[in-house]
Amino acid sequence: MIKSALYLSVCTLLFSSFLPANEASLELGATIPKADTRLTDISGKEVSLNAAKSNAGLLVIFVANQCPYMLRNEQRLQSICETAHNNRVGVVMINSNEAGRNAGESLAAMKEYAAQRKLPYYYLVDRNAEMADAFDANHTPECFLFDKTGKLVYKGAIDDSPGNAEAVKNKLLHNAITEMLAGKNVAVATSSALGCNIKRKM
Repeated sequence: MIKSALYLSVCTLLFSSFLPANEASLELGATIPKADTRLTDISGKEVSLNAAKSNAGLLVIFVANQCPYMLRNEQRLQSICETAHNNRVGVVMINSNEAGRNAGESLAAMKEYAAQRKLPYYYLVDRNAEMADAFDANHTPECFLFDKTGKLVYKGAIDDSPGNAEAVKNKLLHNAITEMLAGKNVAVATSSALGCNIKRKM
């Protein structure tokens, strides 16, 4: 029994050493993490989050090309990004799936994904999941909304039914954007992001 417990402890320690060393959870009111770090956009430009931020704020969404939850949320995601963009909120999509860079999450695949959907927003490669770690982002899609001063006012899901658009009762991100633009406190400022795990390199 003692040997089994010791073996389990050693295995747990070894496995945990391969897990990402995420930074502390990003709290409401926090400033944009690594705001001046430049990431490669699908256009070839090097873009920082500060540069992408617009007059009314910044919406950062961690996404993937192949995640089933992304496919289920595509129309909702495009609609909310358009709403943000039309209200002078900068929009950035970030792909942190480092484990899939040689396959469906490569820069070439990202370009193809964006072209097929005619995405007019920044779509950035997050090398070594540096941004995902800084944001403590773990799922796709996962959303972070910052106000005009660069302070975090909402984090979490697009809405309360990521698996089924017809069952949505609370448009969490849409409401957060509306309340932020109106100068109000966001009523529901955090929610659980349900989706595919961000695939960091082991």
